[in-house]
Amino acid sequence: MTDMKRMNLIKPSINTPFHIDFDWWKEMDQNWRVDLRGLLCAEHQEEMKAFPEDQLIDWVDPETAEVKPMDGLQHLVSSHCALQDDFLTDHTTLVDAVFRTLMSNGNKPTSPQEFGNYLGRSPETILKTLAGPRVYKGIRPFINN
Repeated sequence: MTDMKRMNLIKPSINTPFHIDFDWWKEMDQNWRVDLRGLLCAEHQEEMKAFPEDQLIDWVDPETAEVKPMDGLQHLVSSHCALQDDFLTDHTTLVDAVFRTLMSNGNKPTSPQEFGNYLGRSPETILKTLAGPRVYKGIRPFINN
């Protein structure tokens, strides 16, 4: 069964973990790198102008010690820029707040209940937004294969 078919069978709850599906994001949003560049902190805005658009780095999973290729820009945003104080503010929209939270926690699958606790927002509203027919920024239920 394909992930898309499995996705259609899932009825998420406030305890269903969600993550950023970067494969979906890359397929559906031709400007996904522009969006990621928009998340760079001031320190890296200028520095990244010379950075190759699609450079991969070797990333070591801290839990399994497995070395995996990772987009260099994605790694920079999640390992540095997402940890800055102004990355997530009270004025950040709900979808952006969820996306930025996932970026700052290394895309660890997180439930609407957990997002609600962290962001101080209603888990039910978060669930309605994420589980609706539209996929925002590749945020989808996490399917553990």
